[in-house]
Amino acid sequence: MNGPDYYIPAAALGVALAVKLPSLRHHRHSPMTRSVCVLIATACSAFFFAAPPTVARVNRLTGTPNFSAPLVYSLLCALSCASIVLISHWQGGSADAIRRFTRQMIGATVLVVIALFTLFALGNAPVEQPRELDTYYANTPYIREMISLFLVAHTAASVVATVKCWRWAREIPRGWTRCGLLALAVGYLADLGFSLFKGVAVVAHWAGGNLDALNAATPVIASLAAGLTAAGFLLPVVGSRCSSAWQAWRAYREMHPLWRALEEDGARPGMKVSWWSSPELRATVRATAIADRLLELGPYFDDDYRSAVEREAHDQGGDRQEAQNTAEAAMIHRALTARASGRPGARVQRPADPDDWCTVRASGAHQLAEVSRAFREFRVAGRRPAGVAVAEGA
Repeated sequence: MNGPDYYIPAAALGVALAVKLPSLRHHRHSPMTRSVCVLIATACSAFFFAAPPTVARVNRLTGTPNFSAPLVYSLLCALSCASIVLISHWQGGSADAIRRFTRQMIGATVLVVIALFTLFALGNAPVEQPRELDTYYANTPYIREMISLFLVAHTAASVVATVKCWRWAREIPRGWTRCGLLALAVGYLADLGFSLFKGVAVVAHWAGGNLDALNAATPVIASLAAGLTAAGFLLPVVGSRCSSAWQAWRAYREMHPLWRALEEDGARPGMKVSWWSSPELRATVRATAIADRLLELGPYFDDDYRSAVEREAHDQGGDRQEAQNTAEAAMIHRALTARASGRPGARVQRPADPDDWCTVRASGAHQLAEVSRAFREFRVAGRRPAGVAVAEGA
């Protein structure tokens, strides 16, 4: 892997951090927000300083060959710590327990970082190795211990993260959170593979063998692990937003028959939204327009008729919500017909509160979509839901 393979994800993470910083200013006391920002910043730094060109530049600037090795090892340990802490905050629980666990993780990581730099300072690594330091210095005193300490720490963090994600995923039956946790578990398993490949290559040198091909494959494994863990953290957020947008778009489309009938009957233009408006805004605007038209149609509503339809629909096997939706649609259809003929319904009711003229008026877009589907049977398919025929003859 070359410089761009590291710099491109580092740049993407830098942009994500810049986008996230305003929320950190407004929610500086939120542990979750702080954890997210620390994770992004650490991942960005790890990619940037692990790039071979940056490794060579850091070594030259410090005047110490291979100084980048403990630096990159420390950043990877910090990244593992930040990931585990974020998962703990994400999972929730006792605030004191999470705070205590976070302090333990940070304390352990700080000790590992201090030990890494101490061992590097005690050792002697005069030949710069931007890619193969682990195997080249596998038998060098103190450098060997530094490499071993990093691998042990990284392996332990990967195991802890994998177990936490897997156990939590088993508690969640379905949904985007479960998908994210499974992706994280696989990502941390790949991280474990990264440590094992490096470890086997190092141990092979201790035994006098040569399995450097395993160490050469670790950058690809690290990239795969990074992609999977990033997907794991993003899936619950992006997935839920996409699901919400899709449900809003479906509700927007399904409200169309009822909205069109009310707008045409009102003989005046409806509310307009720009073409770039979100599905949620479109659904909200359409639901608001329907609610306003239903308020105007209120004097023509026949509550006795609605109740008769609801009872009949419920008696014929429909559940309560379905029966209510059918009854609302039937009453709206009858009210439109009555207004078109210039007379109110035969059993018109006029409650003191205009909002009570139609219970669905105060409902959200999704229930209005269900009422609209029932209404479509009247206006489009020419059908009558169960109970309407009886009610008509009442």
